[in-house]
Amino acid sequence: MLSSGTSHKNEFLAQTKAAREERLLAASRDDSAIRIQGLVRGWLVRTRVRKMVELEFEKTFPEPGDGGDLGKRLKPSLETYKAAKKFMYFVGRKNVDQFEVMLRYIIASLDSDSPKTSYIGVFLNKSHSVAWIEHIKQVCSQASLVMASMSTDHPAYSRKAAFFVLVLISFTSTNTWRLLRTPALSSLAPHMTSICHTVTGHLVQTGLLTNLRHILLTGLASSKVSLSRTTLSAIMTLALRPVMYGSYSDQMVSLYLLNILSVPGLVQHVATMCPDSLATLQGEKEEDQSLLLATVRLLSQDQQLKIHFNALEGSYALCLTANLVQLVSMAPSLTSSQLVPVVTTLTHLLSSLGQYVTAKQSPLSHWHPVLGWFSVSLDKHLQSSMTSVKCQLSRLWSPDCLLVLTADLQAQAATLPQVPAPPTPSPEETNFGKKLMKQALEKTRTTYAATTSTISSPLNRLGGAACTRVALVCALYQTACRTLSQLRIDILNGLCFGDLLLKPLWVFLNSLGPNCGLKSFLELLSANKSGTAPEFQMLVLFCDTFSHLVTILDDTEFYEQDKPFSKHEYAMLGQFLNTFLYRSVWSGMLSDPTSNLFSSVLGLLSVLRRRDDRRSFTRPNHWLLKEVKLGTLLCDLERNRPVAKLVISKLPHIIPHQERVLLFRKKVHTEKTSLGILESDSVSPQSTLISVHRNRIVEDGYRQLGSLAAQSFKGVIRVRFVNMQGLDEAGIDQDGVFKEFLEETIKKVFDPSLNLFCTTSEERLYPSPLSHITENHLDLFEFVGKMIGKAVYEGIVVDVPFASFFLTQVLGHDHSALYSYLDEMPSSDPELHKNLTYVKHYEGDVEDLGLTFSFDQDIMGRIVTHELIPGGRSINVTNSNRISYIHHMAHFKMHRQIATQVAAFRNGFRSVIPTDWLSLFSGPEVQRLISGDNSPIDLKDLRRNTSYYGGFHDSHRVVAWLWEVLEKDFTDKEKSMFLKFVTSCSKPPLLGFENLEPPFSIRCVEVADDEDDGDTVGSVLRGFLALRRKDPVNRLPTASTCFNLLKLPNYQKKSTLKEKLRYAISCNTGFELS
Repeated sequence: MLSSGTSHKNEFLAQTKAAREERLLAASRDDSAIRIQGLVRGWLVRTRVRKMVELEFEKTFPEPGDGGDLGKRLKPSLETYKAAKKFMYFVGRKNVDQFEVMLRYIIASLDSDSPKTSYIGVFLNKSHSVAWIEHIKQVCSQASLVMASMSTDHPAYSRKAAFFVLVLISFTSTNTWRLLRTPALSSLAPHMTSICHTVTGHLVQTGLLTNLRHILLTGLASSKVSLSRTTLSAIMTLALRPVMYGSYSDQMVSLYLLNILSVPGLVQHVATMCPDSLATLQGEKEEDQSLLLATVRLLSQDQQLKIHFNALEGSYALCLTANLVQLVSMAPSLTSSQLVPVVTTLTHLLSSLGQYVTAKQSPLSHWHPVLGWFSVSLDKHLQSSMTSVKCQLSRLWSPDCLLVLTADLQAQAATLPQVPAPPTPSPEETNFGKKLMKQALEKTRTTYAATTSTISSPLNRLGGAACTRVALVCALYQTACRTLSQLRIDILNGLCFGDLLLKPLWVFLNSLGPNCGLKSFLELLSANKSGTAPEFQMLVLFCDTFSHLVTILDDTEFYEQDKPFSKHEYAMLGQFLNTFLYRSVWSGMLSDPTSNLFSSVLGLLSVLRRRDDRRSFTRPNHWLLKEVKLGTLLCDLERNRPVAKLVISKLPHIIPHQERVLLFRKKVHTEKTSLGILESDSVSPQSTLISVHRNRIVEDGYRQLGSLAAQSFKGVIRVRFVNMQGLDEAGIDQDGVFKEFLEETIKKVFDPSLNLFCTTSEERLYPSPLSHITENHLDLFEFVGKMIGKAVYEGIVVDVPFASFFLTQVLGHDHSALYSYLDEMPSSDPELHKNLTYVKHYEGDVEDLGLTFSFDQDIMGRIVTHELIPGGRSINVTNSNRISYIHHMAHFKMHRQIATQVAAFRNGFRSVIPTDWLSLFSGPEVQRLISGDNSPIDLKDLRRNTSYYGGFHDSHRVVAWLWEVLEKDFTDKEKSMFLKFVTSCSKPPLLGFENLEPPFSIRCVEVADDEDDGDTVGSVLRGFLALRRKDPVNRLPTASTCFNLLKLPNYQKKSTLKEKLRYAISCNTGFELS
């Protein structure tokens, strides 16, 4: 019973709820229907009214025909105003065509001088004046929106855009209001001008500059420029009016920068299409430059620069920078007070761009043609206009801009004395004794002169106003080099042009004190150890620019024409760089070799030293520093002190070459000790025994040693020779058999018939470009590299003269951006170098020579064309790209053709001699390591380190004759021939004959070589006592070069010894290299 009652109640409640929801739904439907009906009725009414307005519009503003004169159709201005106001309320820009027609009538009326027909006349009616101003605001803001919304695909886009800009121009200035030119109404001009200012302010608030930016981007920053010259001129005028009306306030200048001056390539388009409009940006008068100066004034505030940079992002900030650069480059001049803020602003913009790129780097980076890789992609406008932006930026290092920015530097340099040449020593001073006497006599005068030069103050000083201005300009260009990484070479090329920067900067640096202001720079570095002070940017830019120029100059320009400086100035500069870098590193002030200051100074120093190594322009020992305490340096090096290691790795040339060779030999000895390598010890754990057939020396050696691990290759290699009959020869490496194996291997691999190496005109060896014809040629190059490395490792000198450019590549010195293959081309191919020099200095049109970026090579009767750059065979050589062609040709001939061979040889050589050991030496010095010293042969040293056998001794008659003949009768050339005869190398060891391996020895022989059984008791006794067995007048001296052994018959006459020895050494040509 209770259950059924509860169920009935629930059912009742559910029915009640459903009825209530149905009533609410019905009420909602009724309400919605009423709303829909209201909307529809309203739309229908508005449509009907709009049609009525449009019909009325057509009566008031009839469609003008082509060429129709609207001035004759003008109706009373009040009637026009009422129709226009009604149209704007009900229709407005919904009907663009009618909106345009209405505006044409209004603009045409402005040319009327009657208040009845001029649209301005409506304002004169007090009952409509306020409403008219609001109406004009509405009309102009709508026109601005229509202008920005138009599509460039519209066939009449250019005409329509020009008209809407004209509308805005007309109502933001009274210049076109003819009514105000009448005498009766001319007094209203100031009041009407204020109305124009009001309208302009309203337009800015409703997005005028944003709309103008849109039309500029679509019209200019695209594949095809769609704006006419007139339209662009009007837009520039219109855009600048709010700034002018606002008296160049920070707010208005900021809006102009963000919307207008950041449009890609804007100033360049203006300069090209409508140069007359440049007066609105910059003119000859100082007041016309207010936009540039106002921009600089705003952006010179750090906070403002950050705000604007963040608002624009990287690429559009770059466009702003490019436009500013072009404005600066077109400035007639900048005063000292203007120069500093302009340069500082550009520097900060470029620096911010560099930081932005670094912050935006990621694995998913996009390529930017100016900034390199970073994570923000370019939009369509930037992609289309980046060429224009690059062109604008290039104006920064163009002669015009350089003249403007370096005018102050050049003016200062013109008033400073030129760099004096050092005094040339007189013949009396070159005599050591007389020189000492003269120094003693003139000690007082010398001391006084030194004291005076120390006391006299420099003409300029670091931190002074003049120096700061110069330093800031240099900091600008240095920042540009870092940030615009893809344009660095172009920047340096521009800075090298003429004498606009380097020469005056060099004169200015010398005015900072003795030795280019060395003391001042060191003092500044002690306070600014990071080397980032603007004054250091002055030094860094000079080093970078001059380094680049030196790589471009050929020998004629550098040495003979004294471009840009004389040889004594190069020497002075080298001395300054050398001393500055050493003192900075040794004192611990410069410890990061990757810093800009360190790398730039070292880069120029290396370039000058390479030039000096190849063709000297300094005095002997110029690069040595007397202030270096060698004992302390080497002691610190043994303790692994970082400063000492940095000095040795970066500045090894400041200590004598002999000391570096001793250091190298010490490194070898230390490594041998650590590896347990005991020389001549057959039981050494690093001992390797190989068996080599006399007929297959290279093949057997390569097969057994080619795959040997580097550690084993450094150990003792014992050689067993197999003779022609296939029998083992007696003895296994008595310190000479390996040398014989080495000499025989070298004789074979450098044989022209093997086609691994070829020679220059100076008979110097380098890999053959056609070596690939030989099977396994790269493996053989690696093997040869190992063998040469082994010879250097063991201190065995071999007479193998390598080409300098080949050694440079083996050492990796060509990887520097400052290395030029063209410098060393004369030693490789003098004829080609002569032809390239002719192209470089050709005064006519280089295109007439018919050259392309390609090279034809005859390979076994077949002509093969190599492209120097991709597509090079179709790229003509012109006056503008001939320098690039010359360097690409040199790079191809001296590197690309032999790159794989060099790499293989380098791998083999470096597997034995570590790279850090090689860094102790330059290319010519490594050649001396391989082939011995270039100094004259010291016969006294050779005699002191000679061993005697077979009865000979130092006081023996024949031995005494031998040394007398060598000393008094032989020329230097014959002495070298004698040394080659007995050791297979014409040059002495670097550290003297004490280090000759094996030691030089002389043995008395009485029979022919094939009958020689070595020393016997009888032969030794006869030799020692000089007993005559028989006079060996028909026998010649012989030598075993593998043991550095001279076999000398016991001649009875000195004349016979001289004759036979001279004949023997002249017939012993050894293996030929030609």
